[in-house]
Amino acid sequence: MDVRRVRVGCEFVYVAAIDTPTVLQVELQDAAPVSLAQHGWSTEPQLRIRRYTDLYGNLCVRVVLPAGRSTLRYDALALVPDAAEHADEHAPELPPEELPDDVLIYTLPSRYCLPDMLGDEAWSRFSALSPGYLRVQAICDHVHRHLTFRYGSSGPLSTAVDVNTSGFGVCRDFTHLAISFCRALNIPARYVFGYLPDMDVPPDPAPMDFAAWMEVWLGDRWWTFDPRNHRRRKGRILIGRGRDASDVAMITTFGAPLLESMTVRAEEEPA
Repeated sequence: MDVRRVRVGCEFVYVAAIDTPTVLQVELQDAAPVSLAQHGWSTEPQLRIRRYTDLYGNLCVRVVLPAGRSTLRYDALALVPDAAEHADEHAPELPPEELPDDVLIYTLPSRYCLPDMLGDEAWSRFSALSPGYLRVQAICDHVHRHLTFRYGSSGPLSTAVDVNTSGFGVCRDFTHLAISFCRALNIPARYVFGYLPDMDVPPDPAPMDFAAWMEVWLGDRWWTFDPRNHRRRKGRILIGRGRDASDVAMITTFGAPLLESMTVRAEEEPA
């Protein structure tokens, strides 16, 4: 399969009153179908960087932000398939007793995904549909129609129930709501966080940002769904997976430094 080159990265500028331990999840994963050609960090001032892998297999970076201003930059070059993610309209749902042991956790409530509170609505809207890939797509169709994308319409405490009520959210909210409806129907669904360049789609005039989508277990594998963008896409580059956004926060600070600025890059690079 042909591949294309995508440059991704980000920059954060912080001002801290005291030394602040920090964990970042912004490094891309070197895993098929994406391969990592090069990557690296630069920091001002120079900071000690230590990596570890969390319980979901995500790559994490630990640093201590010193008192004062700090700039952290991550840059990577990825090789991605020149093809959108796979789809199979005949992929079946499995009953709970046939799900793999390590998949069961993705049927349960989590910090932002609340299938127990949205269960009545999920069953009234989607239980009559034939189980399988097309029912999950119907859930995504509904979430895409129901929510209006609006920056600043939700915050760090907003759950799937909150955005379902308000009708507004950002990509993580679209994903949380779709995951909640899936889990309410005993369909395992997990949150995915990464870079998503504008490849072979109309360019988005908004500033580039990180992206969120979901993976749903059907048959014997995970399948990608995107209730926010509502189409199969090229160039998805994985950072991390988890139960919801709380498991793959791009930055966790053990303190309260001021984030002065953040920029994200994800764009195709000429060969």
